Amino acid sequence: MIKNWKALTSLLSAAMLALALAGCGNAATKEGAGSSQQPAQEQSQEQTQADLKTQYPLTVTDATGESFTFEKAPTKIVSVSPAETESLFALGLDNEIIGVSDYDDYPEAAKTKTKMGGVTKPNEESIIAADADIVFTGISMSEDAVKKLRELGITIFKTDPKSIDDVINNIETFGKITDHQEQAQKLVTQMKKDVTDVTEAVKAVKPEEKKKVYIEFSPGWTVGKGEFMDELINVAGATNIAADKESWYQINEENVIASNPDVILYANDVVEDNKTLDQIIKARSGWDQITAVKNNAVIGLDANLLSRPGPRVTQGLKDVAKAIYPDLFK
Repeated sequence: MIKNWKALTSLLSAAMLALALAGCGNAATKEGAGSSQQPAQEQSQEQTQADLKTQYPLTVTDATGESFTFEKAPTKIVSVSPAETESLFALGLDNEIIGVSDYDDYPEAAKTKTKMGGVTKPNEESIIAADADIVFTGISMSEDAVKKLRELGITIFKTDPKSIDDVINNIETFGKITDHQEQAQKLVTQMKKDVTDVTEAVKAVKPEEKKKVYIEFSPGWTVGKGEFMDELINVAGATNIAADKESWYQINEENVIASNPDVILYANDVVEDNKTLDQIIKARSGWDQITAVKNNAVIGLDANLLSRPGPRVTQGLKDVAKAIYPDLFK
């Protein structure tokens, strides 16, 4: 506008000049007002980031009903559960994690952390010496064991996920506690996409076409309804033949034969008496008549993906679905 004004000749009347200057003034005012505001998209992104910042003090409740109040993000974290350890690493908390259980092997960085004992009964002395702000534990530790650790003055947060949604909610809670909500949301978004991909792939399977599945994660042990492993089978569009009972339990071999599963899934890292789990399964009396065995549909899956209710549980879901309906996942 100023360049246009400079180009005007001196023959313009004062009135015209005044109008031109007034127009420039209005344009400058409008332009200035616009430049003082950020684009709506940028404002939205900043607002989202602000919403994902944890406001302390923060109070949360764990699976035992115990409440915890955090005045700030914990800087020293111990996890004595492989699933919880995976979740915490997935949130980018490598520097804050100072100890893990003897069985924590993923990601690779977990192997470098100080070991704190088993998952059902960790080393109390090691945990006390670590002086952690918070200790996370999962499905393997009983509430009684948690109570005893608390009586020793250990701040221990227990989870007990029964479904994929529970796992997702736990990850979101960890993100809030540690002020890593942005990382948690990215992780949760991917997990939800995995679930959607599977449900979309199997939605055409008719009820009468659903395959019957038997799953064995340890010799003679399977899972009934009410646990996340049972949900993996259901979300994958199949039927768990062991769902007439609840939780984890020892099988009745005759019942499995009578149920005649179309597919048998097993943990591929199990070895007992120098025999792999699939060899144990196939060698059982009468099991050679089961459809899954006759059709060579006895399929080994990564034991960690199958049994850990952590951030990779939806990868486990995808593997389960592919094993049951390979034609739908080519």
